[in-house]
Amino acid sequence: MRRRSQAAPSRATCTEDHVTRLLVDRTIQALTGLLALSVIVFLMARATGDPLQLLLPPEATREDYARMATELGLDQPLPIQYAIYMGNMLRGDLGRSHRSGEQVATLLAQRLPASLELGGAALFLMLLAGIPLGVASALNRGRALDTVAKVVAVLGQSTPAFWLGIVLIEIFAVWLGWLPSGTNRGPTYVILPAVALAGFGIAGIARLLRSSMLEVLDSEFVKLARAKGLPERTVIWKHALRNGLLPVINFTGVLFVGVITLAITVETVFAWPGLGLLTFTAILNRDFPVVQGVTLLAGAISIFASTGADIAATYLDPRIRLAGR
Repeated sequence: MRRRSQAAPSRATCTEDHVTRLLVDRTIQALTGLLALSVIVFLMARATGDPLQLLLPPEATREDYARMATELGLDQPLPIQYAIYMGNMLRGDLGRSHRSGEQVATLLAQRLPASLELGGAALFLMLLAGIPLGVASALNRGRALDTVAKVVAVLGQSTPAFWLGIVLIEIFAVWLGWLPSGTNRGPTYVILPAVALAGFGIAGIARLLRSSMLEVLDSEFVKLARAKGLPERTVIWKHALRNGLLPVINFTGVLFVGVITLAITVETVFAWPGLGLLTFTAILNRDFPVVQGVTLLAGAISIFASTGADIAATYLDPRIRLAGR
């Protein structure tokens, strides 16, 4: 019998190689996606209307419009405007707000911490409530607890976040006076907007995990673990849940991006000083540089979150590692 000339690659080496290839592929995809996103956002922002109508008073003359357009660079053809914008962006200059005159990068740096705080709190609530709810629903399939979990999930996915936020303010801030609402002046101010923002995510995680767990519980390796006499707690929480969480990890990456960059309605209802409120104000004012800056930041965060979720899935699931060899 002939011996192998080379030892089989280790598990760690296969994982590292797959992660390296994944990072290279995602870097190329990220650059291509951000370029396409910059074009789309550039055109869509200008489709909202002429910002000069909001910046100048009604009695402004044509000379005033021409002078302001020249100052803002809006008198150039769109291809030239885009080329100037891309050149500035490659130098790290996202432009200045048409409304306040501040650097867009400065505005983003000021608002991002508040959005990270709200998004982190909302994501924590999603995982804290969604994972146990999904597991309990799968383990009690067809029973009363499963029915209750499915009703909660349907309500969570069908209830608008802004409406839930208004109800929470009315009950806990106005009637009971237990929690504050509006702006961000301390840890207690994040509770109500985080709960309002977490409703949809809790429902999504619970439903996705229920479906995944039902499939895993019927698999052969779970039956083998039970046949070996392992405690049911170990079978569920160590073996079944680890594999059932794989689709949830990817979904959590999408949720993380949404709660940080797209929580426009919730941040508006609670006057939360984050990126969502900044985006809403910029759209109303047709502040092109701010809209473009926020959207590109959202795209970058989305790409990084998606790549992180893929890497985490690579380490958790050996099938992905073998497929990447």
